[in-house]
Amino acid sequence: MTIFGIGFVTPWLLLALLTLPILWLILRAVPPAPIRRLFPGVVLLLGLKDDDQVSDRTPWWLLLLRMLAVAAIIIGLAGPILNPETDDTAQGNAPLLVVMDGSWVSAASWRARTQALDGLLAQAARDDRRVALIKLTSPEPTSFQAADDLRARLVGLTPEPWEPSEDQISRAVQVLPDGGFDTYWMSDGLDRDSRATLLEALEERGVISVFQAGQTILGLAPARFEDGNIILTALRAQTGSPREVTILAQGRDPAGNPAVLARATAVFDADAATAETALSLPSELRARITRFEIEGNRSAGATTLPDDSLRRREVALIAGREDREGLQLLSPLHYLEKALEPSADLLSGALMDIIPANPDVIGLADVATLGLAEQDALLAWLEDGGILLRFAGPRLAASDISREEEDPLMPVRLRAGGRSVGGAMSWGEPKSLAAFTEDSPFFGLPIPADVTVSAQVMAQPDPALADRVIAQLSDGTPLVTRKQVGQGQIILFHVTANAEWSSLPLSGLFVQMLERLAIAAGASAQPSAEDLAGTIWQPTLVLDAYGTLADGSTYPGVTGEALVSTSLGPDLRPGLYQSQDRALARNVLSAEDALVPATWPADITVEGLTPSEETPLAGWLLALATLLLLADIVASLFLSGRLSGPKATTAAALIAAALLMPASPVTAQEDSFALKTTAEVTFAHVVTGDDALDQVAQAGLRGLSETLFFRTSVEPADPVAVNLETDELAFFPFLYWPITPDQPTPSAEAYTKLNTYLRSGGMIMFDTRDADIARFGTGSPNGRKLQQLAAPLDIPPLEPIPEDHVLTRTFYLLQDFPGRHNSRDVWVEAAPPDAELVEGMPFRNLNDNVTPVIIGGNDWASAWAMDRRGNAMYPIGRGYSGERQREIAYRFGVNLVMHVLTGNYKSDQVHVPALLDRLGQ
Repeated sequence: MTIFGIGFVTPWLLLALLTLPILWLILRAVPPAPIRRLFPGVVLLLGLKDDDQVSDRTPWWLLLLRMLAVAAIIIGLAGPILNPETDDTAQGNAPLLVVMDGSWVSAASWRARTQALDGLLAQAARDDRRVALIKLTSPEPTSFQAADDLRARLVGLTPEPWEPSEDQISRAVQVLPDGGFDTYWMSDGLDRDSRATLLEALEERGVISVFQAGQTILGLAPARFEDGNIILTALRAQTGSPREVTILAQGRDPAGNPAVLARATAVFDADAATAETALSLPSELRARITRFEIEGNRSAGATTLPDDSLRRREVALIAGREDREGLQLLSPLHYLEKALEPSADLLSGALMDIIPANPDVIGLADVATLGLAEQDALLAWLEDGGILLRFAGPRLAASDISREEEDPLMPVRLRAGGRSVGGAMSWGEPKSLAAFTEDSPFFGLPIPADVTVSAQVMAQPDPALADRVIAQLSDGTPLVTRKQVGQGQIILFHVTANAEWSSLPLSGLFVQMLERLAIAAGASAQPSAEDLAGTIWQPTLVLDAYGTLADGSTYPGVTGEALVSTSLGPDLRPGLYQSQDRALARNVLSAEDALVPATWPADITVEGLTPSEETPLAGWLLALATLLLLADIVASLFLSGRLSGPKATTAAALIAAALLMPASPVTAQEDSFALKTTAEVTFAHVVTGDDALDQVAQAGLRGLSETLFFRTSVEPADPVAVNLETDELAFFPFLYWPITPDQPTPSAEAYTKLNTYLRSGGMIMFDTRDADIARFGTGSPNGRKLQQLAAPLDIPPLEPIPEDHVLTRTFYLLQDFPGRHNSRDVWVEAAPPDAELVEGMPFRNLNDNVTPVIIGGNDWASAWAMDRRGNAMYPIGRGYSGERQREIAYRFGVNLVMHVLTGNYKSDQVHVPALLDRLGQ
């Protein structure tokens, strides 16, 4: 119920306000207590009788004060809420189904969406309505439940980095709850044809209300390389006014630190839904770019990942002859090497040795005859996308290659003998180059006037010749020809790679032409499913809905056909995929996509996501009632004359002190907690709500602290129990968190503190205590609870502790990590993918930082637990083997604390001799 814009949780309590007039009359009729004074002369009045008696009355202002206090208590207990959720959908009586698109579009306004949803669920809880939730990007069977139960799950609700596909929407229709219900659809604002089926099914069940944010939806198409520039295309859904957006090229600087490498501005015309901009960057800078993103827009759709199209190419150069005693300027490869060194990595060697390295380009300078095995290997390499760059020369002109019929490794048939100034097919003078046509990869390059050709090999006239010419001389004879072979291509320069036949290698144009051809390797159009048939692609980096990159190595590989043809979803996430040494980016948006704003039928109400935040007033009103009652006490004492004299002065001073210092005890308590926990190294355990388990955790950390005190230079203070909701975590280097199936899930604020704690160098040890029955995992209730608790945490990829992890040697040399149970399944942050064992080293160079989490189920607290006299509290195993297991548990605890306090100190090279000696013993 809402009165004057204020809602009430229990409005029936307001009926108690009707009793205020009766209470007024009662208090008015009862006289105030008489003032008593010691006066000896009153004995003279004994025996006298006054026939007219008038009783005193309580002053009206004191009665009003009391009435206001009672009214504040009544209204406060009724649960008043300022700006309550007043939507008709939220205030109905039927069950309520919340449908969320949950796509990358929602990420930019996800906070506003969850706040609006929280307000809706609060109103549904007040109306005692049951609620269900379906997220279209990952639809699952659902059922109606209490609104407060669903509110508790909002902290783990996140958008997905893809849009609802047609299959997912069909799945959502199948899992709709039975019976009638109203629907609250939180739209992301984009139109989809597949939405009509779901909308029709929901209209048959009840009333639909649509809520969508009013922000401009922006996206970024995949980057492409054209004419030596990176072309970036920005998309938007809402048109009507000009707008500028800034696109950032993110990557790593030469020191390996994340940095903005370049930025460009794209300008939308008033009615345009797309805007293009170009970035001209050197090849070395292009190779360091990891992603492009629209500045100020955190979403996967506003981020695009580059793949092989922008990376630095590998070019292998092979000459038909190399006169090692000749002049360098006459070398067939000299000008090629100088031209390609700034933009490509050059390889050299025998052809059959180079092909297995799978370079992007292979250049053959005046190589005429190839062996059969070399031909077969080159053709297979071409089919997979390689570029074969060939140059003519005396050897090729004198050979019979591609004369009678076209050679498989030549783009055209050739005439015998060639053409030169003064030759049989002579020119009167050297020829210049004609302007490049629009379909040529060299289009747009300026041609210097001093570039001339004095000799060339001639192409035989052929019906397909015109389509294969990409550069020609001023008289129309071909200078560069090209032929497609599978996913690759063969390109022939009809002149030499040195300056014998032309001045082209001496010009800057030669450098630009070669750079465009080298960059074109891998920069062709998106491959088709047939091109990638039979290949498996492993994700290396994946995007979340907010456009943040994460490690993708833990996800399964996908087939080549699925990578280019299947819609994005849980089984195919946007990111960078790799197969052998090829990389292909699957971005959220493709070059053909457009952002179309959603349109809804006229009979459906569409509202914005701008609700005012609900503010509970009960606490304020009850506090006001308390102050009014205190004022009533003071006024009553004053009227009765008890506020005069020394005692009254003292009482007034005490009351004033109590009113003026309500917060000082809390502040003092917080300061005391901070001083206590920072004076010395202090360990902490998370309060689980299970008193017995919390006592075990306290005793376990006490036993570990005692062990450290006697064996190391670490002298910890007594351990502390922390409440994740109220206590500061930054004071503790190490948190022990035992898991129970029924412990409460932390709030969103607590998870914020936990993530800040992990990112700032803290460590949490999760102990499911179930290794004796489940060997740690989701097969036990504790394991399932751990999975639920850890979902909102920023935890890196994990792996079982490897044999060379620093935890195995920070103080003791260990290979097992038992507690009360003895399981090897203990998980820590995974090592970098490029961590390798160097020859002569006993261990790899792993992470430089402390692992933020350790997960296991060995019940370490029970193994460490000591009473106040230093005696072990819980038995482990039997006899000597059990005590040996306890000793190893203590040693693991010591290694753990040393790792927390010193990081990877024992990974330094200086410790290698001592460790090798110990390992030998």
